[in-house]
Amino acid sequence: MQPAGSPTAQDYYRQALGDMKAGNAAAALENYNKALALNPDYLEAIVNRGNLLDGMGRHAEALEACRRAISLRPDMPELLANEGNILRTMKRETEALQSYNKALAQRPKMLEALVNRSTLFYDLRRMDEALADCDAVLAQVPNFAEVHLNRANMLREKGSHPEALAAATRAAELKPGYAEAHATRGSLLRLMRRKEEARDAFRAAMEANPDAPMAQGLYLHAKMVLCDWADYGALAARLSGGLRAGKPVTSPFPYLAMPSTPQEQLTCARLYVARQHPPQAPLWKGEKYKNAKIRIAYLSADFHGHATAYLMAGLFEAHDRSRFDIRAYSFGKPEKSAMRSRLEQSFSAFIDVQKHDDGAIARMLLENETDIAIDLKGFTQEARAGIFARRPAPVQVNYIGYPGTMGAPYIDYIIADSHLIAAGDETAYSEKIVRLPDTYQPNDRKRAIANETPSRASQGLPEKAFVFCCFNNSYKITPDIFAVWMRLLKQVEGSVLWLLDSGEAVKTNLKREAAAQGIDAGRLVFAPRLPPPRHLARHRAADLFLDTLPYNAHTTASDALWAGLPLVTCKGGTFAARVAASLLAAAGLPEMITTTLADYEALALSLAKNPQKLQAIKEKLAKNRDSCALFDTVRYARKLESAFEKMALRGRQGLPPEHLDIE
Repeated sequence: MQPAGSPTAQDYYRQALGDMKAGNAAAALENYNKALALNPDYLEAIVNRGNLLDGMGRHAEALEACRRAISLRPDMPELLANEGNILRTMKRETEALQSYNKALAQRPKMLEALVNRSTLFYDLRRMDEALADCDAVLAQVPNFAEVHLNRANMLREKGSHPEALAAATRAAELKPGYAEAHATRGSLLRLMRRKEEARDAFRAAMEANPDAPMAQGLYLHAKMVLCDWADYGALAARLSGGLRAGKPVTSPFPYLAMPSTPQEQLTCARLYVARQHPPQAPLWKGEKYKNAKIRIAYLSADFHGHATAYLMAGLFEAHDRSRFDIRAYSFGKPEKSAMRSRLEQSFSAFIDVQKHDDGAIARMLLENETDIAIDLKGFTQEARAGIFARRPAPVQVNYIGYPGTMGAPYIDYIIADSHLIAAGDETAYSEKIVRLPDTYQPNDRKRAIANETPSRASQGLPEKAFVFCCFNNSYKITPDIFAVWMRLLKQVEGSVLWLLDSGEAVKTNLKREAAAQGIDAGRLVFAPRLPPPRHLARHRAADLFLDTLPYNAHTTASDALWAGLPLVTCKGGTFAARVAASLLAAAGLPEMITTTLADYEALALSLAKNPQKLQAIKEKLAKNRDSCALFDTVRYARKLESAFEKMALRGRQGLPPEHLDIE
């Protein structure tokens, strides 16, 4: 018995509540423990102690407390729903679903359980069931803005973009200051190619909450897609300042095309990973695999007619099957195409995992004793970094799809070369650097070019003029590089600039910018999108490809070189700003690499005004094309496989990753 006048369990409980209100978690936990020492069955103390532990990140102890409460009151669905929440936080999705199901069996219309089960179904990629739960919630609370937004995200995953847009719009109408709803609207409008509306939606998100995660980057990128450069410098400076302050103001991919240093890109990636894809409990726990062949898993959403596939198809076919077991895990939407059929035949196993959640795919990689798991997406559209966050393989690699560091502790290596990551820049990459001897980029020698070269007249080009060309995406065109191009047009009489047609708004903005710099807008010619063989063939109608900065031509650069069109680049400081230099060096054209925009402009002008000099470059490219390292797929495969062997050996020996220079 307690001595008379001693504090009771209820006294300690009330003190714990006061401690929590004051923000003193340690004192609250001590007082809950004292209350429960006096009354082990004190339900309210058990529940609140569990919630406190959960908030402190001590999830296993929180789960134990929750289950103790359930044992006392198995008829309380709130406790079962809370158990589901804790299990979901712990990434124990199957058990979490069982808890939500039990709660809803007791109270079928329980809003909290329905909302949280719907988001769990979303995580598990069970979209129809997720939507059904959202509908059940909205039947009770029609104006629940957050659930309308959840529904929008689920419909987007199903590819129902118009319905998803309607749901996100409804969320924004119900809650005008809801930055996430405006941002989701922007993402959907971007997917639907309604670029101006997307920009306006992202602006609304930023105005609703300037510190909303990713909002500033989404807005500036949407403007860059349109070549809308109003306030460009101020917005870019504000975004970089936000990153320096530790705010997740942009996702990493848009930041690649904005003025930045390798170290700033690392900061951006780390902030994003910490928020969106933090490390999970590792599935691989040091097991030693004894596969006769090194088992490689390539993971991507782009195993179809995509730029990555055009680069890599030949590599997949060239891999040495006597030493490597090469598998594809495809989480993109299946399509019927010649490229898809070719790719499906290029692997020892082609596994469609589109409908599987990240945890299920990670478990597949573990169960298949994968030696090296390769992320071909990074932080690009449809990326699934959550698979790698679960550490399903002893070696995990960032390769080709994302030209920068992922800032993720669970990615061991990045494939690069000496041009991409200069000596001394290693600290700006969370991964260990694998430097291949020629270039990081594979190429497919089988890429078809249409036999017929289109006439200039058929492309809207003047027959006798000098044709500068850039087929890069519009967001890579920055005010600084465009100003250089306009000066070139001024200095080369009658010359034109041939760009990819990215829509009426982009054309209008670029023509206006040209006119503002004293150039007749008619000297900008826009090329419609064409199938790859015809697109490659039309490069022959141009004279010189002008690269962009700070995001170079990547696949578009190798397109030009494969088609015989020389390219001038300016080598910047980041990975994405140095790719074209890597490709030119591997093509045997180092003289086309400059390191300042002044030198870039001077070289382009010199070539445009000296036909003999340019012709010599074209002849050198034509001579080199079939023998240079850039287009030697088999040589590239052997060098990459040498890197794989070194990575796998360290993985099998339980050694940490290290920088690798491949000779």
